[in-house]
Amino acid sequence: MFSIFKRDPAKKLKKQYFAKLEQAMLAQRKGDIRTYSLLTEEAGEIDKQISNLMES
Repeated sequence: MFSIFKRDPAKKLKKQYFAKLEQAMLAQRKGDIRTYSLLTEEAGEIDKQISNLMES
């Protein structure tokens, strides 16, 4: 009945995921490949967390 008031935990993670991807894109445009790869890796970890939440 009150399920409309429950928060979606994946929503916050998705927001973080897209923010990391955007930061990585900007780093790549500036030519900072090391930062780009670190941010992309962090985004991958967040994506794994999202996948785990969706499975359960």
